[in-house]
Amino acid sequence: MKSSPVPFHMPGHKIGKGIPRNFLEDLHQLDMTEIPGLDNLHFPEGVIKEAQDLAAKVFGADYTSFLVNGSTCGIHAAILGVCKPGDRLIVSRDCHKSVIGAMMLGSVTPIYIAPEYDSSFGVSSLMLPSTVEEAIKNNPDAVGVVVTRPNYYGLCSDIRAISDVVHSYNKILIVDEAHGAHLKFSSKLPCSALDADADVCIQSAHKTLPALTQGAYMHIKGNRVDVDKVKFVLRLIQTSSPSYIIMAFLDIARAIMESCGAELIEKLLENITWFERMICENTGYKILSVQPFLSGHVDKTRIVVNVRNTGKTGFFVEKILRSQFNIQVEMADMYNIVCISTIADGMKEFERLYCALKEIEKQFNNSSKLPDINVREVNIPLQEVALDKIMQCNYKKQNLAESVGKVSRGIITPYPPGVPIVCPGEVITEEAVQYIISVIKAGGTVNGVTDDGEIEILV
Repeated sequence: MKSSPVPFHMPGHKIGKGIPRNFLEDLHQLDMTEIPGLDNLHFPEGVIKEAQDLAAKVFGADYTSFLVNGSTCGIHAAILGVCKPGDRLIVSRDCHKSVIGAMMLGSVTPIYIAPEYDSSFGVSSLMLPSTVEEAIKNNPDAVGVVVTRPNYYGLCSDIRAISDVVHSYNKILIVDEAHGAHLKFSSKLPCSALDADADVCIQSAHKTLPALTQGAYMHIKGNRVDVDKVKFVLRLIQTSSPSYIIMAFLDIARAIMESCGAELIEKLLENITWFERMICENTGYKILSVQPFLSGHVDKTRIVVNVRNTGKTGFFVEKILRSQFNIQVEMADMYNIVCISTIADGMKEFERLYCALKEIEKQFNNSSKLPDINVREVNIPLQEVALDKIMQCNYKKQNLAESVGKVSRGIITPYPPGVPIVCPGEVITEEAVQYIISVIKAGGTVNGVTDDGEIEILV
């Protein structure tokens, strides 16, 4: 078992299993540069343009750009290409840190809106269309809306309804679909953002498709976005030495999914259904994707297993899976383990995971259910310092427990639930500090807090 790890994490090719062997042979020969015949990513006219056009057609975009710096640079380009300095942007609070980084660079003011929250799993849930509409009504000067969908737990907000709301007010909809590049290829999964007419959609191909790390797509649809401006920004922020290996595998991933993606996802979903049934019938675990209230709003390929019945946290169970069973999951939080499954995963991987979880449950069959551990949503703090001013401010390190009332320099993000508790420029509250401390005591990871319990504050 030590020689056969099971990777339920990104990248989606799963140690090459999802890529035909002939594409992996002599990989070094793909490591080329902008010589005649190989085109130029920043000014594509030949083979790169052809590959991007093929991707646009398959995913349903009017324009697609390959990204070799991951979805991060696509999110930066989208926000910097849509917003001017001083603009306001409505942003879902469960956004990736690249969204906040883009607003810092572009002098954009965020208007944060919170998704719903599921207390039984302790995770951020769906963004309601009514929440988006209320934010637009209260901020009519906002340029647009940025929504994360799917979120890290595979939950998919009603993007068609959100799109209709945003466009009814003549605003721009940007969707961070980093975890949803595969959605397009199965009618049994929630629809893709482009199928709901999102204006900009950014996808991390390397997360759920057979592509290499840092490979991503940025799609633009419709006429609300200045495509030439976005291209201009991409030329500024994306490396001037793009990897032809990454670009080649973006094209390979597109070709694989176009030719047989529906069939491969169908098989994957059959295996997942077997796994869900075995877990639900033979163990005390709960699976997020089978909860009836989420019907139609969950990506079943993202497997979230609630492990509270073991009396142990998700952090603890993740370590046992890795150390005893050679199974590595994508992420663990207080109550859950999160597994990324893709077309590269076969039945044997799901059998390994099921048997391991059943054995773990047996090891702790005398334990009582894990009690509630202060896993809850925290109010969004006051924005005291504008994002574009933060990089010019002096700062120091401060003990977390003594930071109440201070202004944070960075992002403080506990897991769970993976939503920033404090963003740059926000006032640190007593509520936030107590919540962060409780997560750390329970064994959780909190980005933005050092091992010595310090954070960066503005002075």
